[in-house]
Amino acid sequence: MSGSGLARDQVAPRPALDSSAHGATAVNGTTAGNSLIQVRGITKHFPITRGILARTVGQVRAVEDVSLSIDAGEVVGVVGESGSGKSTLGRVILRLLEPTAGTVHFDGTDVTRLPRAELRDFRRNMQMIFQDPYGSLTPRMKIGASIRQVLKLHKICPQAEIDDRIASMLRRVGMQPDHANRYPNAFSGGQRQRIAIARALAVAPRFIVADEPVSALDVSIQAEVVSLLQELQRSYRLAMMFISHDLSVVEVIAQRVIVMYLGRIMEAGATARIFSNPGHPYTEALLSAIPRRNTTQRRIVLSGEIPSPSSPPSGCVFRTRCPYAIADCADIVPPLRQVDSTQWKACIRDDLGLAGSG
Repeated sequence: MSGSGLARDQVAPRPALDSSAHGATAVNGTTAGNSLIQVRGITKHFPITRGILARTVGQVRAVEDVSLSIDAGEVVGVVGESGSGKSTLGRVILRLLEPTAGTVHFDGTDVTRLPRAELRDFRRNMQMIFQDPYGSLTPRMKIGASIRQVLKLHKICPQAEIDDRIASMLRRVGMQPDHANRYPNAFSGGQRQRIAIARALAVAPRFIVADEPVSALDVSIQAEVVSLLQELQRSYRLAMMFISHDLSVVEVIAQRVIVMYLGRIMEAGATARIFSNPGHPYTEALLSAIPRRNTTQRRIVLSGEIPSPSSPPSGCVFRTRCPYAIADCADIVPPLRQVDSTQWKACIRDDLGLAGSG
């Protein structure tokens, strides 16, 4: 090992995330103390059990020590291959899954410590748009009843105004008020996703996790739904975490990007900066796969498959597929460190001269 002074699997100190310190900088370059969402050291492990006694024999490290922040009215894209931990991270932030470690603060409230009864009421502030619009709607419940259910649960408006609010939300997403009397199977995938968006926004949330919201839709419909989300996000000044494996969509909708691999953040920063000047080899490979008019751009094909999160590689988790890996990469867990005013990366090498997206 080189003279880095870090023993095997030792992690270098991370930037401070204490929001009580005025102006403390979060790992993604925003001011942590002023952010709507503050995620600190979130970890999620799933036990692996075996036998009729469900004996624990290991664990799946789905998310490992992730910290980030999202400002009010900001869209942050989270990208990475399947199995990178994107969706699990979104669910943990909303506490649809309990974290193994770490905390999530929403506008100063520690969501991870809220009692269940308080959490149910608090969830009107934080909603999720799922990948499968049909699966997120109850097949035997009419659209209007589905939206009415959440309005009544969170006491959004007086009983006499509920029907008007349902009609208003359906119009807002490009549907007709009389669609409230139909069942989900009467609509196309794109229409069902619009209905799911209307239901999520009906309770006037301040933060949305959109988990692959267009990946299940026809390509011809994807652009329409992305445009709708953009318009609604601006109108309601929503904070949004937009999870996707499609970087071309994220480039359009997000102000900042977080790149995940095997449960860890590899790179984070301003979208324009990341797309034009990636600092991490994994980001470079992802960007090379985006179809561009510049056909001279070299496509980087990563060798092998993403390792199992139950047995991640030592040191840098990306090293087994990284074309630039050196011996130290097996020994050092690279910290997410700032490389310029708008960019952070978890890589020990600064000598690569990586290619941008063109």
